[in-house]
Amino acid sequence: MEVIGVDTHRDFPQVVIAYRSGAMIATRSFSNDSVGYAQTLTWVFEHAPGPRRVLSIEGTRSDGAGLARAAATAGLPVIEAEQPRRKHRRGRGKSDSIDAHLAVLSAVGLDAAKLPTPRTDGDREALRILLCARQELTTTSTGQINRLRALLRDGDDTDRRLARARLTDTVLASVARRRPPATPAATKPYATPRSADSPWRCARLPARLRPTAPS
Repeated sequence: MEVIGVDTHRDFPQVVIAYRSGAMIATRSFSNDSVGYAQTLTWVFEHAPGPRRVLSIEGTRSDGAGLARAAATAGLPVIEAEQPRRKHRRGRGKSDSIDAHLAVLSAVGLDAAKLPTPRTDGDREALRILLCARQELTTTSTGQINRLRALLRDGDDTDRRLARARLTDTVLASVARRRPPATPAATKPYATPRSADSPWRCARLPARLRPTAPS
C-alpha cells in the first residue's frame, strides 16, 4: 500500500509518495490548478501503481480543496491530514517535503475504520458555511449595537434610558429618523455678516469706495 501525502499551498503544493512503512518513494511539487491536478494524478499512478493507494491532504477545506475533488473523482481515497504539531517537527526541521511526509505518517497511524474524510462538499460543508455566515452577522450586529449604546450614553436622560433598554426594531427606526437640531445662525462660526456696509466687507474695500457715515 502506498500513501501519498500533500502539503498544500496557494501556488505549488508539495506531494510525497511513500510506503506504508513511511519510507519515501518520490516527491515533487505541482501547480495548484486543474492542470496541476491532472499532472499530480498522472505522476501518482506512475510511481504508485499498486492497487491500494490513499491520499492524505492537509487543508482539504482551503488550498487543498481542488486537489481533493480531483482525486476523489479519479477514484482515489482521500483523507484529511491533521496539521503537524510541534512535537512531530522536533528534530526534523521545516520544509514542504517534510510537511508532506508528516501527512503520510499521520495517515499511517490511523485506524482504517475511522479515517477522517474531507468535508469540502455536501450538506455538511454547506451547513458549515451557513453557520460561519450567521456567526459573522451576529458579531457585526453586536458591535454596531454596542457602538450605538455608547453614543446614547453620552446624550440626555432620554438617550441614556434608551441605552439601558432593549433596542427593538421600533426603537432603532426612531433613532435612525433623528436629525441634528437646527443651530441658530448667530452661533455658527461661519455666520459672519456679509452686507455691503459691514465692517468685515468694508475693511477689504479701497478707501475711496468705503461708505461714509451720514452727517
